This record gives sequence, C-alpha cells and structure tokens, in this order.
Amino acid sequence: MVDADQTFVIVGGGLAGAKAAETLRAEGFTGRVILIGDERDHPYERPPLSKGYLLGKEDRDSVFVHEPGWYASSDVELHLGQTVVAIDRAAHTVRLGDGAVIRYDKLLLATGAEPRRLDVPGTDLAGVHHLRRLAHADRLRHVLAALGRDNGHLVIAGAGWIGLEVAAAAREYGAEVTVVEPEPSPLHAVLGPEIGQMFADLHAEHGVRFHFGARLTEITGQDGMVLAARTDDGEEHPAHDVLAAIGAAPRTALAESAGLALVDRSEGGGIAVDASLRTSDPDIYAAGDVAAVHHALFDTRLRVEHWANALNGGPAAARAMLGRDVTYDRVPYFFSDQYDLGLEYSGWAPPGSYDQVVIRGDAAKREFIAFWLREGQVLAGMNVNVWDVTESVQELIRRGARPDQEALSDPSRPLTSLLE
Repeated sequence: MVDADQTFVIVGGGLAGAKAAETLRAEGFTGRVILIGDERDHPYERPPLSKGYLLGKEDRDSVFVHEPGWYASSDVELHLGQTVVAIDRAAHTVRLGDGAVIRYDKLLLATGAEPRRLDVPGTDLAGVHHLRRLAHADRLRHVLAALGRDNGHLVIAGAGWIGLEVAAAAREYGAEVTVVEPEPSPLHAVLGPEIGQMFADLHAEHGVRFHFGARLTEITGQDGMVLAARTDDGEEHPAHDVLAAIGAAPRTALAESAGLALVDRSEGGGIAVDASLRTSDPDIYAAGDVAAVHHALFDTRLRVEHWANALNGGPAAARAMLGRDVTYDRVPYFFSDQYDLGLEYSGWAPPGSYDQVVIRGDAAKREFIAFWLREGQVLAGMNVNVWDVTESVQELIRRGARPDQEALSDPSRPLTSLLE
C-alpha cells in the first residue's frame, strides 16, 4: 500500500524522470518525491536541441518540461547538479556525490544515454563537439552561426538522425558541411538502403557532401583549433569544427555497480526490465533511453532512445511503482525535421528483419508512406510529408496486419479501410 510515509526517488533529470514525477502527483501519491539530475538546468526535452532551438527558431525556455515553479508547487524535491554515485539495495538508499544519503521505498532509474566518443587523435581540440545536452546545443548554435557567417566548414562523423538534423541546421546557417559515414547510405541501420538514399539525395540537393564507406581516423589542428579531418581511406576534409554523431550509449554504470541485470551491448545494451519496467530488483524501475524492455509485440527486447519513449515510459514506470497493473508495449515512434521534409516513423524493422518495402505515394516528390514487411506482415511504417496517419500506421503494426499489397500501396485507399 502506497501512503504518505513512503519516499520515491527518481534518478535522472530528463523528460522521463520529470514526467514520472508529474504522474506520481497526478495519480494521488502523497509521499515524498525526490528528483535528482546531474545537470544544472531544469528537466528539458531533447528534440529541440537538434531542431527548432538549434536553428534559432525556438526560445531556450521552450525546451523545459515544466515551468521552474512547478516542482515546488507540486512538492517535488528537485536536486540539480547532483550525481548519484551508488545504490545500496539492502539499505534502500542512494548516495550522492556530495556524500548525502537518501532513503527510498521505490527507485526509478531514468539516467538516459551519453554520446559515444570518437576514439581518434585530436578529439581534445576546441572545435570538436557532441550534441546531447542543452549546454551542447547552446554552444553549437553559436558555432553554426559563426561558420555560416565566415563560410566555415563542419565535418560530421555519422549520418544518423542527429548527424543529418545538424547537417540541415548547419546548411540553413550557411556553413559548408561534409558528412563521413562508414555505411553505404544515411540511416542505414534504421531504414536500410531502400529509403536511406532518399536522405542522401535530399541533403546533396542542399549542398551537403557525403563521404560514405569511411571512418574518421584523425582530427588535425593547430594552436588547439581544428584544421582538418582525415579518414581511413586517405582522404582529408577541411574543417573548422567537427561534430561526433556516432550514437549514444545507455548510462548503466550506476545500475551495474548495484548488481542489477543488464543487457549485453551486442543486443542494444541497457538495464533489463520486464513489461512493467521493473528491474531485477522489485523496488527499482527503469525508464527512457536506459531501459531495455521485453516487447511483446515484437517478441524481443528493445531499447528505444527517442522522445516518445521517455514521454510515455516515465509515466508508465510511475504507475507501476504505485502498484498499478502496467504493460509497457507502445509501438516505438520518433519524428524528424530536415529542411522542408518532416517524417514520423512507427514500429521496429532493422535491416535483416524485413523482406520487402512497399511505397504508398510519390517517393520522387517525397510525399509518401513507406512500409517495411516480413512475409506480408507490417513491421514498421514511415510517413514523409504525409500527416494524420500515424494512428492508422501503428494500428496496422499492432494488429500484425497482412494487408493486400496493392491496396497498401494505393494512396486512394484510406488506411483505415485496411483495418476493417
């Protein structure tokens, strides 16, 4: 029974942690809620960091999950700029970096992920950047503006979502951009070659240069500043700044030191949780980027690093902590904006998991929906500059639908008719 004498501690001051705290209060929990974040900024949402805020189209205050006064008015004890260094599961306590010890009845780990680092010479130069935190975006906004003003060059390592969104932003500022990617096309590990080429064409039309099939091996500089980036095939690209956009790693060190079950990196990594987001310890839960949940819909363990997972996973974990019957099986979802292209992706279909891609609409005009199928079953769908279809796409996935492919590819047939 949950009552006013209990203390729920949330480690991680991002979207998942903030929404979990909000949900605890909305569900009527009257005990102590303590939210601990290692950044000094209030909890914020990350998509604007590579989209609207980075482009200067959104104010800094727009990124925050709640108004600053919400935490005090909701009786949420907020500890900013504090790192949790240890969990004592037997004593039900967490220890902070300043030595303070806090007891918990239930604990939520929403520690997120951190950008993977380039392991090459020259990463200590002043012009090498990552984009994960608000402070990174603050700095990168000024960098892109300066590059655009001075006709400077940005080299981006990685043609994933962050790499491509920053490339688009950099070009809008007027900077010269080269993207180095070891795979043969952008977003290869997410969308496969069938759709990845569309993004290569889109960015090439806006002046981005791609160097596929190569990796950065060295960043050269002088007087602490970047001059060029070299690749393993002997090429050298002029650069004033370099962005490392080679993915993110779940922040599992705290969980590992506490002896919680983890998922091997070869399987995506993260903290292993059940369908209610409970870890191997019955009083500890995990949500957001760090949680690897066994997803009943896809019959595999998934760790999803996107906004929607934090938005929905935090509240789901909060309800589970309150003893509610929770099954977290939402269809994975993310969105992206690049130049005049907007998209929404639902589902899970990495290369090798599907045997067919069906296009509905006009791919040449970049107004279409792509469906990834295995033996006729819809695994994933991505709508590009086509709107108000996400609910139908997700329902096809959730039902394990095997629609007639002629109807699936026909834009004149409402998607809802395929659900009948």
